[in-house]
Amino acid sequence: MRIRPFAILTVAVVAVAGCSADPEPASTAVSTSASASATPTPTPTPTITIKNADEKLTAAVAKVYEGKSGVKGEASLGTWGKEKVAVVTSGDDVTLAVGPSWKVVGGWWPSLKKKTDLGKTPRFMLVIGSDSPGSSLKGSRGDTLQIVGIDGKGGAGIVGIPRDLYVPLSTGGTAKINSAFAYGGGKAQLDTVKRVSGLPIEGYAVTGFAGFRKIVDESGGLPLVIDRSFRFLGLLDVKKGKQTADGNTVLAYARERKSLPDGDFGRSKHQQEIILAAAVAARLAGPEALPRQMTITSKYAQTDMSAEQALTFLAAFHKVNPAKVGHAVVPGTLGTSSDGQSIVKVTSATKAGFAELEDGRL
Repeated sequence: MRIRPFAILTVAVVAVAGCSADPEPASTAVSTSASASATPTPTPTPTITIKNADEKLTAAVAKVYEGKSGVKGEASLGTWGKEKVAVVTSGDDVTLAVGPSWKVVGGWWPSLKKKTDLGKTPRFMLVIGSDSPGSSLKGSRGDTLQIVGIDGKGGAGIVGIPRDLYVPLSTGGTAKINSAFAYGGGKAQLDTVKRVSGLPIEGYAVTGFAGFRKIVDESGGLPLVIDRSFRFLGLLDVKKGKQTADGNTVLAYARERKSLPDGDFGRSKHQQEIILAAAVAARLAGPEALPRQMTITSKYAQTDMSAEQALTFLAAFHKVNPAKVGHAVVPGTLGTSSDGQSIVKVTSATKAGFAELEDGRL
């Protein structure tokens, strides 16, 4: 089976109910100029032909090329929730569009010497892994909390948040940070993390255990290097080394903490390794693979990000050099709450850890 890139927004990530992405009928050449008046020797009309694209998508892409003739490309189509997404490649040019009316929302066009357009940077997204074992995420906690940042200059950063970090919740009161999801869903979790981190995070994507496994399996597995062998929950033996891991194995690697010397902090580092492995796989597959991956993720996750936000964010992360992605887990002091819970207290070092990501990279 051909390995397809595992979408970053899951990671645990990334989000929302979606549907399949069957290619639309290939277009015929579409004129990009006004109808010419009849003459004995008419001037050839500038044309652009995009395989797998309908007339509206072809016309939208044609505007980028400003009437240039003879442009040929190919569209990869997918969905994000109820919206359509497309990545159109023509040589080294990449055009990003969202439908169904089709609007170009970004891309990069070396053939036209145009600047890359992927939205204002730095940008931040919150990846949440719910601890729900089933399809419903209601009442579950944010078992995984990772902030992904991009600086728009080829660099990025991932900051993990200990789930026991004891903070004021956006829903009221003070508790472990991951409980915000149980009290108010993704919005409450996002608002809580934004207040604690001080970062302008634009949205979130969340999936549970079952959805996470399906995303990995339907993507063909994830190329991953596992740093140690362990037995997860006394049921699954996970082997050390380089492998194409299936959904159960990747989920076990993301959740294991009892065998790690640094417990939850080490577990958060494993989750970041999964994100980076997904980024490498996506970069190798090329930007044309993004719509299919967004479609798969969209079926098993939830998000508040629009198709435009998600497509441009993932495309920006695709352009990042994985070697320039720093990752860390914010520190804190171990302690006990007034009701006897083991917690991680916020310190000046915790705040400094978030501040390190302010420019979108580490």
